[in-house]
Amino acid sequence: MTRSLNKVMLIGNLTRDPELRYTPSGSAVCTFGIATNRQWNTDTGEKKEEVEYHRIVAWNKLGELCGQLLKKGRKVYVEGRLQTRKWQAQDGSEKTTTEVVINDMVILDSKGTSMSESQAGDFDIPEDLETPVAEEDAKIAGKKEEKTPSDQADDDIPF
Repeated sequence: MTRSLNKVMLIGNLTRDPELRYTPSGSAVCTFGIATNRQWNTDTGEKKEEVEYHRIVAWNKLGELCGQLLKKGRKVYVEGRLQTRKWQAQDGSEKTTTEVVINDMVILDSKGTSMSESQAGDFDIPEDLETPVAEEDAKIAGKKEEKTPSDQADDDIPF
């Protein structure tokens, strides 16, 4: 059997505020854009830069967290998969879009880095929410956090 992989990891800045909506069945869906850039030097030594724009989609609890915590300009890491959708537009033409459906998100900047102080004043992120969302979901679900050997004090080591 052959294997395949559909995995995307991006670090970039939000191009707009997230838009949080709910499906008729009550599932949360949050969409936002991320810009990534790459820089290189040409053979003549000239610096070049290229920007890519990505449409990001987050569902359910992750979608709600993105809608609450993210703002335009924030630097984030997202991880997920590529998905291409097709639909019929109102004018009858067929439209296609490719988006990144994420399953993990990490905020990489502090709350005031990419926003003015007046915007950041009402935007306090608890320290425990700055951890990766997958870890936060495990805590919310009531899973017991296991101690790793590096978390144990020297007195706890049996030798």
